[in-house]
Amino acid sequence: MVRSAVEVFEDHLARALIGDLEGDIAANFAPDCVLLTTYGRHDGHDGVRAAAAMLARHLPGGRIRYTNRLVHDDVAFLEWTAEAPGVCVRDGTHTLVIRDGRIEVVTVHYTVTPR
Repeated sequence: MVRSAVEVFEDHLARALIGDLEGDIAANFAPDCVLLTTYGRHDGHDGVRAAAAMLARHLPGGRIRYTNRLVHDDVAFLEWTAEAPGVCVRDGTHTLVIRDGRIEVVTVHYTVTPR
């Protein structure tokens, strides 16, 4: 049975908080997914890894807090904030298109600013 967009979205968020990147990719991302971000385009599972590595570089040791979650049909929206030593993000957003139990497209925006 194919998981709903809500199930995929919630599993993705839970895995992201605990740092289970490989489990998240295996369970939730389509092999040909596309991430469109403030910092460029990333394709496929390697693109997910690259985008996650970039976020980790921008927020080393950072803690992310989800502030708003919405789902409508196959589209999910997330707002988030983060704090790391010396820097923070106050405007983080993700929009995900989830079809057939997999994340196919993600848009990501965030601005890293000094604290």
